[in-house]
Amino acid sequence: MPELAYTPLDEIEKIHAELKAGFKSGKLNSIAYRKYQLLQLGYLVQENADRLEGALKADLGRPGVEARMVEINPSLGEILSTYKNVEKWAKPESPEFHMNFFAMRPKINKVPKGTILIITPFNYPLWLAIGPIVGAIAAGNTVALKPAENAPATSALFAELIPKYLDNDLIRVINGGIAETTKVLELQWDHIIYTGSGRVGKIVATAAAKHLTPVTLELGGKSPVVVDSTCDLKTVSKRLLWGKCVNAGQTCVAPDYVLVPRSFHDTFVKALKDTYDEFYPPHAQASSPDNFSRMITPQAFNRVKGLLDATKGTIVAGGQTDAETKFIAPTIVTNVGADDSLMSDEIFGPVLPIVAVEDIDEAIRFINSKDHPLALYVFSQDQAVKDRVFKNTQSGGFSVNEVLIHPGVEGLPFGGVGSSGYGQHTGKFTFDLFTHLRGSIDSPSWLDRILSFRYPPYTLKKYKATHQFAPKLPGKPTGPPSLTEGGSWGKWFVVALVAAVAAGLTKRGRGLIA
Repeated sequence: MPELAYTPLDEIEKIHAELKAGFKSGKLNSIAYRKYQLLQLGYLVQENADRLEGALKADLGRPGVEARMVEINPSLGEILSTYKNVEKWAKPESPEFHMNFFAMRPKINKVPKGTILIITPFNYPLWLAIGPIVGAIAAGNTVALKPAENAPATSALFAELIPKYLDNDLIRVINGGIAETTKVLELQWDHIIYTGSGRVGKIVATAAAKHLTPVTLELGGKSPVVVDSTCDLKTVSKRLLWGKCVNAGQTCVAPDYVLVPRSFHDTFVKALKDTYDEFYPPHAQASSPDNFSRMITPQAFNRVKGLLDATKGTIVAGGQTDAETKFIAPTIVTNVGADDSLMSDEIFGPVLPIVAVEDIDEAIRFINSKDHPLALYVFSQDQAVKDRVFKNTQSGGFSVNEVLIHPGVEGLPFGGVGSSGYGQHTGKFTFDLFTHLRGSIDSPSWLDRILSFRYPPYTLKKYKATHQFAPKLPGKPTGPPSLTEGGSWGKWFVVALVAAVAAGLTKRGRGLIA
């Protein structure tokens, strides 16, 4: 595995200038050349999959199954999908417009923004780098990649492989820590995408604001799980425990805590414990390096262990820790209150608190008392419950009877809202993120015969002409609409029902009279 070497500070500005020049070279104006670079990136991943798996193991202790399932395969899928669709995505579009503008031939052109800075996190150091790189190149931009310094094996591998497979004029790797990142953020980029903590996200946004640079932030948060008594217990316990424990809980959309009705609490916890024993039997304990990832750093280990040590809840499964290997066992904690240490911040570790609530309405109030999460999960077979939670909460993404999967679903946007971030990416949304929609018109000279009233001197005749071009609103409403769903239909249904009953009574009356 190559050693991680930080980029010298005095080279960073030079790299920035070379990428700007690379953009101006016009190489990426060619869709064919963009596709060539995408294919090269795909072969970087495919031909080095074993080395990438080894790097993820070295950085995170990640089992091979997880490395392939949540990083390597999704990265290849993102590349392939974009490679197949980039020509379609890049085509100019004709917008809807009023016939007044038909002769001007309005067009929406998809043009690249310029040079993109991608700052990636340690927890998914491959996929969260590949996805933005793919979208940026497909859209015609040059790229500076700043990988996470606390995933040194993966970052060093990027620094070795990217120059071998990709055009050095178009994409560069800048490795380093705080000093190097600070230097990078002093420079003017055309878009910055950052994935990580809210604290650093604010630093990135502040630095970008000095240059009016657009920013996309994917920040995480405490993603809640709402469970009700109609759920499929086997399904929820398996999916929930898996989603919490992938990458040792170090996932921005990991289930952070569970809200379950008190009347269903014990039944739910028993099912969860049964699944725990199934996942981690004596012969395949989570402590085995082949079964479970490790915390990324001693600091991350100590932070999560501190939250666990301070909890007032009851540990019903797991709880074991080992500082030497940075291992924290998958842990289930019940009797957790709103003011518990485990509810103070995003856990970002394999500890699952269970919070008992009275009902779904209390669960909704609990969620809304906190910052908007990056993900929200509901396990229920009751459509009314699903709808109520969806309509009365806010979150980056929303999943029913599933966890963790939605960021990788092709065609769906992935991003936060409020304190969990802003901007969407993955697939076409990443292409759109790094694309400037440049509107254009091409107006013929003869159009002045129709629009001559716009020129001075302004006369009464020209003033009257402006009235002819004024947009016409629909009929003025007699009052506000009903705020009850289906209110209009319900009202007319009642009217029709009353009329039918009245008609029936009239017929009966006539019959009696006759």
